[in-house]
Amino acid sequence: MDPDAVAKAFVEHYYSTFDTNRAGLANLYQESSMLTFEGQKIQGSPNIVAKLTSLPFQQCKHSITTVDCQPSGPAGGMLVFVSGNLQLSGEQHALKFSQMFHLMPTPQSSFYVLNDIFRLNYA
Repeated sequence: MDPDAVAKAFVEHYYSTFDTNRAGLANLYQESSMLTFEGQKIQGSPNIVAKLTSLPFQQCKHSITTVDCQPSGPAGGMLVFVSGNLQLSGEQHALKFSQMFHLMPTPQSSFYVLNDIFRLNYA
């Protein structure tokens, strides 16, 4: 397994799903998953998806600038750190953001998001 290839594939899948069908992210999280979104902590797949689908915009487009990854622990986890721009529909300027994912392997040889931390980066 090439960690960089896994991270790249995960990031492409995550943001294309976020931009087109946020509810479709539910299968990437489990009950033990935690999202910290701008300082607000949310646990469990249903609660995380409820938060993401309730954001005050309908359409957006993520443009990824960097993806860094590291193997994490003996269980085969992976840390993925993303930076980029978020363009909201109807807004002239893009917002800069950073997001960190802690991916854990599943018995089906895929990954789920155990931890997810998102922050807008204000200039």
